[in-house]
Amino acid sequence: MMAETIMLMAMSGRGNQRQFAEVDGTARKAKRQVIFKRAEQYVNEYKKAEREEIRLRRAAKASGDFYVPAQPKVYFVMRIKGINNIAPKPRKILQLLRLLQINNGVFVKVTKATTQMLLLVEPYITYGEPNLKTIRELIYKRGYGKINKQRIPLSSNQVIEEALGKHGIISIEDIVHEIATCGPAFKAVSNFLWPFKLSNPLGGSRTRKFRTFIEGGELGKREQFVNDLVRKMN
Repeated sequence: MMAETIMLMAMSGRGNQRQFAEVDGTARKAKRQVIFKRAEQYVNEYKKAEREEIRLRRAAKASGDFYVPAQPKVYFVMRIKGINNIAPKPRKILQLLRLLQINNGVFVKVTKATTQMLLLVEPYITYGEPNLKTIRELIYKRGYGKINKQRIPLSSNQVIEEALGKHGIISIEDIVHEIATCGPAFKAVSNFLWPFKLSNPLGGSRTRKFRTFIEGGELGKREQFVNDLVRKMN
């Protein structure tokens, strides 16, 4: 009698395992469909924004006006100089920006406060407006997440969902979209991303680091030209 009971319990356990596996498989399939659908929506959104900008440029040209692009919402900031003999305030700002090493980079939301912070540390950084291609290449090629103070590769969407699911971020394309559009969860996503570790520029640098970009150097704001620099370092 006991043997039969054990047998029935074992069979029931195997049945439950199969049922759980089927449910889990169905859930994963549904999640993949959501991710693919979102990615498709993002592509359409990016194309629509690009077409709209082209239309505005053409309209301005046709009417003899100048087209003024919208103000940037996101900067990519890179540390390009050391901190020997640096004053305490700029040192603290670099720490707040998590730019602790040369060639480290982070995404920063453009606000009045962050703009003032960047001006105070301009002798040690360069920054500008990253385009969609730069954002995607950085995240896919150099992207790591911060989980329990550990640097974790973004090897699966599960890692992302466990860390950012409460913000509706469940895939790497969600991260790209949130950064590119400066979405409502930008701060959480930016803090989740470990500072990007870039290489020295391909071909080396032929400019002087103590000069600003507009003076032919490397420091300070370089607007859309930051994309060219990132491409050499990524």
